[in-house]
Amino acid sequence: MALYVKAADILEKAERKQGALKTLVYDSKFSNIKQLFALVCETQKFSSVLLELIESTKLLKQTRLRPHLALVLVYDLLIGQGLKCGGSWKVMMMKHRSRLQAALARMKVKQKVSRNEDLLPAGVQKAAGESLPRYVRVNTLKTTVEDVGVYLKRDGFTFQGNASRLEDLTLKENHFVRDMHLPELLVLAPKTDFHDHFLYKGGHIILQDKASCLPAYLLNPPPGCHVIDACAAPGNKTSHLAAIMKNKGKLFAFDMDAKRLATMSTLLLRAGVTCHQLAHQDFLKVDSDGAQYKDVEYILLDPSCSGSGMVCLRDSTSADKEKDQARLASLASFQLRCLNHALRFPRLKRLVYSTCSVHSQENEDVIGACLQQNPGFRLVPLLAQWPERGLEPFTQCLRASIATTRTQGFFVAMLEKHSEVANTKQEAVQISGPEATTTHSQHACEEKPEDPQSEDEQTPAADVMPCGQTDSTPGKKRKRKRKKKKKTTTTAAAAAAVPAAAVAVAEAAPVAAPAVLATVPPAE
Repeated sequence: MALYVKAADILEKAERKQGALKTLVYDSKFSNIKQLFALVCETQKFSSVLLELIESTKLLKQTRLRPHLALVLVYDLLIGQGLKCGGSWKVMMMKHRSRLQAALARMKVKQKVSRNEDLLPAGVQKAAGESLPRYVRVNTLKTTVEDVGVYLKRDGFTFQGNASRLEDLTLKENHFVRDMHLPELLVLAPKTDFHDHFLYKGGHIILQDKASCLPAYLLNPPPGCHVIDACAAPGNKTSHLAAIMKNKGKLFAFDMDAKRLATMSTLLLRAGVTCHQLAHQDFLKVDSDGAQYKDVEYILLDPSCSGSGMVCLRDSTSADKEKDQARLASLASFQLRCLNHALRFPRLKRLVYSTCSVHSQENEDVIGACLQQNPGFRLVPLLAQWPERGLEPFTQCLRASIATTRTQGFFVAMLEKHSEVANTKQEAVQISGPEATTTHSQHACEEKPEDPQSEDEQTPAADVMPCGQTDSTPGKKRKRKRKKKKKTTTTAAAAAAVPAAAVAVAEAAPVAAPAVLATVPPAE
């Protein structure tokens, strides 16, 4: 029975995005890893079929089994190699076997198929026939890409150079290449196993899908900055951010689940991350005006989603279309609240929003609603060479999929704060020269005003100009008063009103940001 309990626990963790299935299986320290992995993967693949069987027979109500435990038991009873347990649970499942078998037969008749595999959704059938490459992110806090390459060669791997096209990611066993988009990512043949390798156990490499590496890579926070990872667990993106920041600055990481945070703490310790501050807290309840967050300029937001893009995670669509739409609507509402809250941090410059979903309700629709509600932000064009774009009109965003990018399904968008004047200059620069430099982001945190700025003020220049206008007017008035040597109550009142009016005008007028900040090219 330990096999089924452990498998159910792993499925639940995977559904809550606490890690990839294979990582969770190997971290479980179960005595028969291969048996456990096979059961978990097959149960996950047939999850939509199993859920329908369980619902139609009302199995949970009659047995009071936990949902994920019922999944693995029903899988082995009907589709797998038979139950591998005894005792009262086997007696209970055998009692319901005939009803479950009858429900399975009715499903086949209804869909006019004869094999269990033919009951799978078309997308799952296609995904099952395709294998993604093994992506390995080099942890630059502990080593270099070159050193990892040397170790791999010593272990019998052959380096095939830098990839330049998608076809280069189709590799033979024991061959590897360097990715063409992410320079710290190595690509190997599917199912290459590193879980027992010393590079993985020592935190020198991170087993992370390429699409999952995009958010931190595109946000690219410079060393010394203050950054928030809003929904951080299980921590791969957090460790990636820390590596980009070179462990310098502050990295605030939030998550509501204490168990996920405990797992994340172990991962970050293994990866050598030291600049982080973990918080067991709902990000929506974090005070954006809190003193400790006054210097936050970059935020990575990867909120809970349907998981519909993940090969290892089911998109729990059912025959009830209204139920599915209600679920997506609820997720999208939550995601929009998270996004709007993140944009309230007063010194925020850039935010990356990402999901592992393929549904536009969670992706482009959320971004569109957010831009309407937050006109002070705009989309930043991302990776012009990336083959799959966001749906119209949000082509500045990125999408990823098994077929087009050889990755899990994913969506990434970057929002940037701007003023009206900076926006006008940005559009002019992009038309005349799209290859403008991005070096400004490397120094964005080096020069900070002493006091936190308001949400509409972006540079110290915004504090300088109004002061100059305000101070000059009363000085001139005093000179005129000395020449005329007349002081009436009316004149004094008028003189006092002038600086106040100048301040009001200065606050209302848009302030042109420096040219360096105005010329924002597509992020690379």
